[in-house]
Amino acid sequence: MTLVLAMLIDALFGEPDWAWKRLPHPAVIMGRAIGWADAKFNKGEQRILKGAAVVVILSVVVWWLGSLVPHLPFGGLIEVLLAAVLIAQKSLAQHVQAVSDGLRKSLSHGRQAVSMIVGRDTCEMDEPAISRGAIESAAENFSDGVVAPIFWFMIAGLPGLMVYKLANTADSMIGYRTDKYEEFGKFAARLDDVLNWGPARLTAIVFMIAQRRWDIWGLIRRDAPLHRSPNAGWPEAAMAVALNVALSGPRSYEGKLRDFPWVNGAGARDIGAKEVDQAVDMLWTGWLVIFAFAMLVAIAC
Repeated sequence: MTLVLAMLIDALFGEPDWAWKRLPHPAVIMGRAIGWADAKFNKGEQRILKGAAVVVILSVVVWWLGSLVPHLPFGGLIEVLLAAVLIAQKSLAQHVQAVSDGLRKSLSHGRQAVSMIVGRDTCEMDEPAISRGAIESAAENFSDGVVAPIFWFMIAGLPGLMVYKLANTADSMIGYRTDKYEEFGKFAARLDDVLNWGPARLTAIVFMIAQRRWDIWGLIRRDAPLHRSPNAGWPEAAMAVALNVALSGPRSYEGKLRDFPWVNGAGARDIGAKEVDQAVDMLWTGWLVIFAFAMLVAIAC
């Protein structure tokens, strides 16, 4: 029942800005610890070992903290609230919806909104490119920010959820193939890949169930490997096929055009705010699928 309540609180209230003006978000605390370790240890020799040690030690710490919570005064309530803030359904839907709302005002509003959720260059994006960016972010972040946290909570409770969040935060900060992080962030990147392997594929199944499209699994399996990520291709391919849109494709990073292959290349490419709205609808329908499953598990247990 803890997970059911956490999902409801997140869906209803999302990220309360008033709270984070007074208290640091748990993910922010994790990020500060990773940033401190990066500055302290990402130098000299044996950076792979140092980076691995940092992630392992921090994972042990957050697991221990998560295991303490139920034994605190009001521990049950704290556990529900912590789980709620580490699930990102409403905030994800709001950020994606902002792109659709922005596009209905102007291209510049759409570019500004999508720049909040993608890492690619946005200053010259047209409406289809903005829309693809929003839909891709919706699919990938539904897997990383909703399905995976819920999956790991079901597997290992709050400690499992917190370790997943630590690994995901570490990957987003140091898991890059750059001169600075190629070695130090390698373990974080690989751990994040391992922890997201199951949730990414489950997300594709959730989207299939949400759209009642039992016929698209073959297309998802065909196109998922086209993505440069071993996991992100699964939710992205499922979203693309379910909405009949083409995703990925060429885009620019730091002024350099990257010629990525199209995912569901036969789908519509001239897309806009309507398709972004459809992606938001699918986020909520997918959430309902997971919520129904969580309710069944709670009742059975």
